[in-house]
Amino acid sequence: MLYANQSQTNITVGLQYQELLGLVMFSILTSVPCCVFLFINGTMLFTMRSKPVFRETSRYILLYNLLFGDTVQMAQSQLMYILAACRLRLTYPVCGVLVMLAELTNKISPLTLVLMSLERYVAVCYPLRHTTIITIRNTGVAICVIWTFSSVNVLTQVLLMLNFQFEDLVSMQMADFCGKESMTLDQILDLYEKAYTCLMFVSAGMVVACSYVGVMIAARSASTDQSSASKARKTLLLHLVQLGLGLSSTIYNPLLFFISKILDRIIFVRIQNVFYFCIIILPRCLSALIYGIRDQTIRPVLMYHLCCQWRCLPLLSVVPTKVNIILVT
Repeated sequence: MLYANQSQTNITVGLQYQELLGLVMFSILTSVPCCVFLFINGTMLFTMRSKPVFRETSRYILLYNLLFGDTVQMAQSQLMYILAACRLRLTYPVCGVLVMLAELTNKISPLTLVLMSLERYVAVCYPLRHTTIITIRNTGVAICVIWTFSSVNVLTQVLLMLNFQFEDLVSMQMADFCGKESMTLDQILDLYEKAYTCLMFVSAGMVVACSYVGVMIAARSASTDQSSASKARKTLLLHLVQLGLGLSSTIYNPLLFFISKILDRIIFVRIQNVFYFCIIILPRCLSALIYGIRDQTIRPVLMYHLCCQWRCLPLLSVVPTKVNIILVT
């Protein structure tokens, strides 16, 4: 009997050690790329403010807003991931602040993608009126409307959350790790969040799809710049992909909840880390990578800031004169 108890204890300790080792390994494997992506996004944000052409062009202003929301969301997600990995349990008010910040920035990206799609639609279908419709002032107003709309959504969630009878709880200390699912204490809040998310993504998807169809129709016209129309179509397709990736983040928690019921804990932790990297972290860095590589104006400036200046100078000397002019101005 004593031997059986000792064997069971050794097996339990071994499993706990294996789980801890796997947690540490996957935490490093997710934290290091996240730090790299945060560095790239931060450099991209600095790049977008370094030249007048970026500060005075509407599509670059919208791109900056998209990158800013994604960067804040990535940093906040990584913070909550570290808190969960360290098994730190927060109080409900502190967790509520973190969750509401995530909700605010999470809704910025799809709404900004809608504006970017409309901007490309106007540029292709109404090229002569583009400069009068898409002005810096109108762009700034549209961005303010996005942030206000998202803030009203967060405020509504806070008010619904406050309707919960917190005095019914045994303690304000959370029994589980901080996350949106842990803060969904009332069924009304859960229904509101699902309805709002569904309405927002469906509406955003329809706007981007309609913009794509409009550009396709305009491309058949002989008076339309075919090169500009082709680039706009590719850009709108990328917006649809980004919307899809953003929508995938909304099923992250339900998917994990389902998997946790059918898999062993150690395997579940490993799958959770993989899903976290692929669904939460990776989509947040795609904007910087996609636009930083595709855009001929951003690419040389971004590479200049990413690389050390002394290492970039020999490379910049062989870049065409047009690129050098962009870097100097």
